[in-house]
Amino acid sequence: MASTRFSEFVKLCKLVESTSSRNEKIVLIASFLEKLQACEAGVAVRFLVGEIFPEYSDRSLNVGWVLFSRVLGGLRARQERLLEAEPTLLEVYSRLEKIASSSSRRRKEALLTSLLDTLSGEEVEYLARILFGEVRIGAAKGIVMEAIAKAAGCSLEEVKRAYMFLSDLGDVAEVALEKGRGGLRRVNLELFKPVKPMLAEMCYDLREALREHGGVTAFEWKYDGVRVQIHVRGGKVRIFTRRLSDVTSSLPDVVGELRSWLRADSAVLDGEVIGVVKGRPVPFQHLMRRIRRQDVRALLRKIPLKLQLFDLLYLNGRVLVDEPYSRRRELLEGVIGLGELLARRLVTGNVSEAESFLKRALEAGHEGLMAKRLDGNYEPGHRGKKWLKIKPYESIDCVIVGAEWGHGRREGWLSDYYLAVRDEETGEYLVVGKTFKGLTDEEFKLMTRRLLELTVRRERRVVWVKPSIVVEVAYNEIQRSPRYKSGLALRFARITRIRWDKKPEEATSIQELRRRFERQFRFKAELDVI
Repeated sequence: MASTRFSEFVKLCKLVESTSSRNEKIVLIASFLEKLQACEAGVAVRFLVGEIFPEYSDRSLNVGWVLFSRVLGGLRARQERLLEAEPTLLEVYSRLEKIASSSSRRRKEALLTSLLDTLSGEEVEYLARILFGEVRIGAAKGIVMEAIAKAAGCSLEEVKRAYMFLSDLGDVAEVALEKGRGGLRRVNLELFKPVKPMLAEMCYDLREALREHGGVTAFEWKYDGVRVQIHVRGGKVRIFTRRLSDVTSSLPDVVGELRSWLRADSAVLDGEVIGVVKGRPVPFQHLMRRIRRQDVRALLRKIPLKLQLFDLLYLNGRVLVDEPYSRRRELLEGVIGLGELLARRLVTGNVSEAESFLKRALEAGHEGLMAKRLDGNYEPGHRGKKWLKIKPYESIDCVIVGAEWGHGRREGWLSDYYLAVRDEETGEYLVVGKTFKGLTDEEFKLMTRRLLELTVRRERRVVWVKPSIVVEVAYNEIQRSPRYKSGLALRFARITRIRWDKKPEEATSIQELRRRFERQFRFKAELDVI
């Protein structure tokens, strides 16, 4: 099979972009994938959804818009082109890998120059879209999943299940096209290959949670910490964050604590790491600083960590994700015991008992409660009503897509942030407000450095950036807004914390925000009547 040229991939992007028909997009992508080698399909799929490396990879290109523009400007000024053969899809990917692995800025610039010099202007445009996560051809992950299913002759559900365990759509495409339906069906959870954690939907009160779960549910304390997934076999322990990064070396005390409690040959556990000082949990931001710092040992005395486990995905060779929550919890108690590592829990159908349990959680310094359906299975990477989160204040997760230079005391910092939520259908990030409130001076400085690295274009005082940084935003009200394409705006928005542990696709959706607005509107209408 002949190697596929990058120019052929760009032609596909143009065709997909030119049609508004979802079904036609699926057919175009599926027909293209069918002609590829499995390894090419993996690269093509990642590029289509605006990614370069597998989602679980820690590799980063670290090429900002300033560097890219300088290289591109140099090529235009020279007005010469290399006469070598145009690159294949895999050759472009290989060069991007080399750029990512280079620690020298000068070397990165030379490699990028060499790559862009082999591309046409149109190809450079689409490569730039890929590099900065702004492909914008209407090929959201849902469409690409359906195209993979069509190309491989399997069902969409089989593709979705494989994605739960592989945690990367490119890997799913490779398996589907190389091994077909049988290969996809054999995909399962494996030790030391982290999967995306199961996620929860927001719930507005305890009664609603009980109704949703059939009258009885399991309430757990909701901890303000770092979500971790721990893989264990024999003496080997690896700890991964919700972004699938390996942080084992940053958590030696957690590793030691787990080894002293765990009674199993092999296991995959889900839980939260919280910092505790004088018996009280420390703010999430302080904890994340410790996770990212290198001088871990020196910080152990300042912020000792405590592990709180609440789920078990794998035990002694057996995958448990299809078991009901009640059974998984029972097995977790069997291998951990009922001691201090186990998350606090109350199984009840009584609202008063649940209210008392919530009060104790808040008084202990935690965020609120989780409600977990007793017969619910574990769905990696999926957000649904089998798990519900109950907080005493309204907040959402937004992605920063732009920022303005500050005035006065904030002069020299990017400090007025454009907040966006994600459209589940198109993958587009839609602005729902701006805020400069909530961050410390140190966080403003850190955010400025990071946003400048993510710059994709500038408009006067506004710097537009690749959607990458997630922030938790508290607000007082959701309003209609003719100003924003989303049609909604957050009133009195303020950042409560930077979610370095979350990916942009984990942000709140515009669909969820609309549901919140409608609920809020109905409530107000009732007050007006009264």
